[in-house]
Amino acid sequence: MGSAIARARQVRGGVLAFLAILVVAGPAFAARVSLAGFAYSGDAQSIANRFPYSQRVVASLGAPGIQGLIRQAVATQPPQAFELDTGDLAELKGRDQAITVALVMNGETVSTEQFGRYSKLFIQLRAQAMFFDFKTMTVLRAYPFSVAYVDLLDHAPTQDELVSRVRTLYLGAGTTPGIVTRFADALGRASLPAQVPRFLQVAQVSVSDEARKALPAALATGPGVAETWVADMLAEAISSRTGVPILPYAKGYAIGQVMSMRIADGSVYELKLPEPDYAIAVDLLRFGRFEHAKVAAGTSYIYASKAHIKVQQPLSGRVYLDSEFKNGEVKTVPASQQTVDDFPAYSDSLRGLFTKLSNVLAGAGDPWLKDAAANTDIDKQITATKEVLHLCK
Repeated sequence: MGSAIARARQVRGGVLAFLAILVVAGPAFAARVSLAGFAYSGDAQSIANRFPYSQRVVASLGAPGIQGLIRQAVATQPPQAFELDTGDLAELKGRDQAITVALVMNGETVSTEQFGRYSKLFIQLRAQAMFFDFKTMTVLRAYPFSVAYVDLLDHAPTQDELVSRVRTLYLGAGTTPGIVTRFADALGRASLPAQVPRFLQVAQVSVSDEARKALPAALATGPGVAETWVADMLAEAISSRTGVPILPYAKGYAIGQVMSMRIADGSVYELKLPEPDYAIAVDLLRFGRFEHAKVAAGTSYIYASKAHIKVQQPLSGRVYLDSEFKNGEVKTVPASQQTVDDFPAYSDSLRGLFTKLSNVLAGAGDPWLKDAAANTDIDKQITATKEVLHLCK
């Protein structure tokens, strides 16, 4: 068995036993996955502080509750690559192999800032469809996604208003999907490995002091909060555009490569994160605002972001992508608007950078790349990175 795994790929000893299970059992269990339902990441003791509004929303749902809403969503939009079992998780105990998936909440950001008589409201929920082996409690793969709400109010929002907005982000409104529907969408595009998988992860993130000044207090303060926000945004862009699963950003959700997860029924699981075969490092360098055009009706600005992104194989040290990228998005401010909130535009600029790069990695042609990348051999780097992503599907 050991020699067979060695021929498949070179791995670190800590992941060897888990990979052996996948080599033997992958084809047998890939067609059936059990639904664990709704969960929060991180230690159970801090959930109330990290997800205060989410907890109020979930508690207010009544019957059928968040678990029932998830079951309804996946029944309406069932996965295509595997059969989803919505039975009791207790039935999995004692099985040799049992692959499970959960809607895992990664982060809740609720920020209000005062600008004169106006209040800027920013809410973001970050989550992932996480697959793990129920027997070994090891993460297999994850598909990240997020939803956000930005508004400018003429009054300070009340607690009930904040809960109402967060509720909308969970359940959706009109044609705009919420977290529950986005989870069903993620399962619809998810796949499971039939052989030894290769793991991709946003493993390192840094945010410069200059860039941090442009972030709202909810993201700029607290250890690792801004870095986790950047990691989640990049991981979501790559995964959603290329279809490649990405391991959770360990520094944001895990201690010593062990990730805690609490299911809605109260069960707490400690999940092991395998070492990535390919690691992504991203450095958020700066944001900038430049006047683009000015007319009587208002002024348009270019909101720019710059980041350095590197993709490498930690074990061999081989580098596939190593370049700075820049992106600008235009925002028009009406002449009648006295207060300008820059952060949403900066966020759109950074998201646009990650999305455009991910589209290129997915095979789309985009003239943006030539102007955005600092390196002259960027086409060669993109080709090499595409090969890495193909290996991780």
